[in-house]
Amino acid sequence: MGIVTCDLAVTLDGLSATADQSLERPFGALDAETLHGWHLEHAAEHRAESDAITAAGAFVMGRNMFDPGRGPFDLSWKGWWGPEPPYRAPVFVLTHHEREPLEMAGGTTFHFVTDGPEAALARAREAAGERDVAVAGGATTVNEYLAAGQIDELRLHVVPHVAGVPGVRLFDGVGPVGWTAVSGRWTPEVTHLVYRR
Repeated sequence: MGIVTCDLAVTLDGLSATADQSLERPFGALDAETLHGWHLEHAAEHRAESDAITAAGAFVMGRNMFDPGRGPFDLSWKGWWGPEPPYRAPVFVLTHHEREPLEMAGGTTFHFVTDGPEAALARAREAAGERDVAVAGGATTVNEYLAAGQIDELRLHVVPHVAGVPGVRLFDGVGPVGWTAVSGRWTPEVTHLVYRR
């Protein structure tokens, strides 16, 4: 069985998105360029880190990582990534609202899990087989799994920006936990840090 990994892009003050997310501003007061410009605009320089993000055999993500909705799903919404998401594996979306699995081009199928984080992780482990499972975010979901001691390897992509606005920050409500630094690499756009429990 593989390990549980997590990749999360954060600002220097630990923000990965703000509470005022919408279709127009999916990262709230932040924008996609601020958090993800390193792998959007500078893809060649960060190929190894980008490839590692999508190398898992299955993924778990929170509802807001899939769509901006809070209530029942808008069934016309297919996710932030267009018709061919980068995951190419089963993705288990934590939600309070049922929805049939959504098959996309390239091998990604979104499964909507209403019975909690433990059930989503168990389903992802089964789907991944011997491969790793990745907790894809957002920060609330990552913090839940961190607090439960379920993440074995944490890969942070820290952008040189202080958001200075309200929002969920990495490690909010997690409590004390020890990590071992494994590697680090920096460029002007981002610092990649890898930690293991």
